[in-house]
Amino acid sequence: MQVPLLLALLFGAVSAFHLSTETSKFDSALGEEILPQDDEVPEQKAEVERGSGSEDCPEEEEPTESVSALAEVDSNFQCPKEEDTVKLVGSPGCKTCRFLVVKCPRSFDQAQITCRNCYRGNLVSIHNVVTNFQIQCSVSSLNQGQVWIGARVTGWGPCQRFSWIDGSCWNFAYWAGGHPSACGGHCVSLCTRGGHWTVAHCGVQLPFICSY
Repeated sequence: MQVPLLLALLFGAVSAFHLSTETSKFDSALGEEILPQDDEVPEQKAEVERGSGSEDCPEEEEPTESVSALAEVDSNFQCPKEEDTVKLVGSPGCKTCRFLVVKCPRSFDQAQITCRNCYRGNLVSIHNVVTNFQIQCSVSSLNQGQVWIGARVTGWGPCQRFSWIDGSCWNFAYWAGGHPSACGGHCVSLCTRGGHWTVAHCGVQLPFICSY
């Protein structure tokens, strides 16, 4: 009776030990699969932070299209030929002033760019009737009714303001009847007959006067 009992107890002990060993291996394998290692946690967190930052703050793209467009304009720009210009001597009120009549029609902005880039000057500013008359006489033979001068209009109605593109003081005007008109545009031209000023749309292509 004692031998079978001992065998039964021994078999039970071996089975319990084997079951405990298998359970320990299973728990260990399960823990390794689910829980990350300590040295892996900071790296994964850093990747999440980098991903979040790139979504919230995308990198700005370089304005390649704008730069190439400017380069194209510069490459196509040409200064007027000498035969398309007429030099004027200074007026009695400004003997050191030099004026240049450019016969090639251009928009107001293109005319200012030409004065700046080709002659290191600006569209002309006029501050007295003598200079205005001198310029009018020099352009009276042109086959154009108007030429650009360097005045611009800002605002509307009673809030209209006038300024010279070279930054000089606005202390003289020679407007034609009905001008400045509220719907005429934002740039100022001089009539080749009479020398009066009118407001015109800035995109109109006209001859122009540079001062330098």
